[in-house]
This record gives sequence, structure tokens and C-alpha cells, in this order.
Amino acid sequence: MKIVNFMTAGILSICLVFSGCETIKNTSSTVKGGAIGTGAGAAVGAGVGKLAGNTGLGAIIGAVVGGATGALIGNKMDKQRKELEKIEGAKVEAANDGEAIKVTFESGILFATNSSTLSSASKVSLSKFAESLKTHTDTNVEIFGHTDITGSDAVNIPLSQQRAASVQSYLISQGVASNRLISYGKGSSEPVASNDTAAGRTQNRRVEIYILASAQMIQDAHEGKLK
Repeated sequence: MKIVNFMTAGILSICLVFSGCETIKNTSSTVKGGAIGTGAGAAVGAGVGKLAGNTGLGAIIGAVVGGATGALIGNKMDKQRKELEKIEGAKVEAANDGEAIKVTFESGILFATNSSTLSSASKVSLSKFAESLKTHTDTNVEIFGHTDITGSDAVNIPLSQQRAASVQSYLISQGVASNRLISYGKGSSEPVASNDTAAGRTQNRRVEIYILASAQMIQDAHEGKLK
């Protein structure tokens, strides 16, 4: 199931420098966001492409227009990220230099082997995740299902799609607005570890969720209204 909520690129003239999707170490999102805002030059719309080997941020539309704007967005994301770090089974990272949040769940935590039915334990974690999304309503969410290389694309791609859609459907059932969510299945095309080892294949079987600033959040930050 795909529920598309792509924002219109013309909403704002947004300056963006993509430096990749990575964990921000020893630097808060507030500081990093401000740095991007100050240094960005060219206006960029929807930039579709890979960032650090993953496409989760490919549909993001802009980020900041100035140092103050970037700092406000980064501060907002910092607060939510700290909340999400308390969820068991979730790996939470700052992404895109603090402008987004990346949450990764190993498929083994969410699903049984070859299944797209959520486990009872995973629903507890996803319910907490949904509560955070309902508290922070000015974000959009992209959900990506991934598999290891075991099996063919004929199996892996539909399975990854079904798993991402299951997470999406459950978040909607918990009260997250459907127009904020979109899901994709990537199959085995974007490994984060070697498929030659069992440990690597476990890492590759995952669901990644990206929390992105909505057009409204960007507008509010630009106008100094974001808190």
C-alpha cells in the first residue's frame, strides 16, 4: 500500500546542501542545521537520488533557508530523536545533518521469517513510535522495507513491500494521519552490510523509517514560529 504525500517543490525556495545520510556524532542537530542553513547556496526542489547508499531521503524537499531556520528545525528534530531513543528495538540516528531522523528496526524484531505479519512485541514498540508521531504532527514519514540477498527478487521485493506496508498500516491504525505516510519495498538492492555472513544478512533484513520536516515545519521555521 502506498499513500503518497509528496510536497510541492514550489512551496518555498529552499536552500539545501546534501552531505549524506549519516549519524551526527558529538554535534547536536541544532548546530548542524544552523551550519547548513548558513552555508547553503542554490535553491533545490525534490532531489531524487541515493544518499550514502540509501534512498530514504531522496524525496526530501529542501531543508533550510538560513542559519536561524536550520537551527530551529534541528532543535525540533533533536527533541523527537531523544524521545524515540527510548523505544526498545529501535536504532535512532540523526540524518541529513540533523534535518531528519532515521529509525531502523531489524526485521527479526518485527516479523517472523518470510512473514509480513507484525509480531505482538513489535506492536508495543510501534505503538510508542506512533505516539511520538502524533505528538510531532509537522513531519512526514517514509517507510522502507529491505531484505537480504537470500532468495530472488520475485520473493524479496514483494516481501519488503508487504513489510513496509504492514508498518504503515499499523501506524495508521494507531492514529497517525495517513497522508503523512508513504511506504516502499527495496528488496535486497540496498544492503548495509555484507550478505556473505549471517550477521550481515541480519542487518540487511530491516525496516527503515525516515522522519522528515514537512512543508509546514519548514515554513514555520522560516517565519521563526517553530518551537
